[in-house]
Amino acid sequence: MVKNQARAMSYGIGAVLLWSTVATAFKLSLAEMTPAQLLLFASIASTLVLALILGVQGKLSRLKGQFMTHPLIYLQSGLLNPFLYYLVLFAAYDMLPAQQAQPLNYTWAILLSLLAVPMLGQKLRGWDVGAALLAYFGVVVIATGGDLMALEFERPVGVALALLSTLLWSLYWIVNTRDKGDPVISLLLSFLIGLPFIVAVCAWRGELALPSWQGLAGATYVGLFEMGFTFVLWLKAMRTAEQTAPLTNLVFLGPFLSLFFISTFLGEQIAPATFLGLALIVCGLLVQQLGPKLRARLAPSRSAS
Repeated sequence: MVKNQARAMSYGIGAVLLWSTVATAFKLSLAEMTPAQLLLFASIASTLVLALILGVQGKLSRLKGQFMTHPLIYLQSGLLNPFLYYLVLFAAYDMLPAQQAQPLNYTWAILLSLLAVPMLGQKLRGWDVGAALLAYFGVVVIATGGDLMALEFERPVGVALALLSTLLWSLYWIVNTRDKGDPVISLLLSFLIGLPFIVAVCAWRGELALPSWQGLAGATYVGLFEMGFTFVLWLKAMRTAEQTAPLTNLVFLGPFLSLFFISTFLGEQIAPATFLGLALIVCGLLVQQLGPKLRARLAPSRSAS
């Protein structure tokens, strides 16, 4: 693929903007349907758009062959994402204000770095510990509404579900470190495997019914711009980029843009504790990202001395 930084940045900005809207779309959709129903119809939309993209690319015929290379990996991936991860995430959004659930979900990258130590044999680095302390202090600030002295969690079950979703998402990425296949094919395989489990849960709960047209529209939006098309757009940005650092830095704009959409379209008054907690989480993510770069810069000066 021809490298073009300007085009890559346009793809990246588009992806971040779309991802910034999905917390609002979650809450609007959940006003019309249950978490399991939202997952079902969003997954169907995502499956269809991924199949369409692969069909246009002439890659649909490779589905079976790629699955047969590592069937157990794809089974694990499909159970984790979309099935368990989004079922838990949507349940968290159903219980929490969007301004709380959204920043809590951003801690998955911190947890991933910690899980990589026992599960991938990576070393525990000082900046990972510092990043975790900052991020999870931010979680406490958000979960307590800023009342740290009382340490009373406003919605403990919702907070627990939001944090559980970060564990499931981290496990999904760890499982996928063993997958060397085409990433879009891998994602479609995950949805094809996860869909029967999602249908089974909806059937068990008696929720196999069409929601309102507003709910279907919301689920379609979530399926396209949270689960499907936007992933392909981001992947294209990364492959087109001459330098990926400016792209990854765009991600830090996402949670703040998301709060703007939450405030504008959901009418939630953003609490000071949300801003403070989110700032701590983002600082934790920055420490995690900048730690290796700072060490690399300091290494030559130390060796010279």
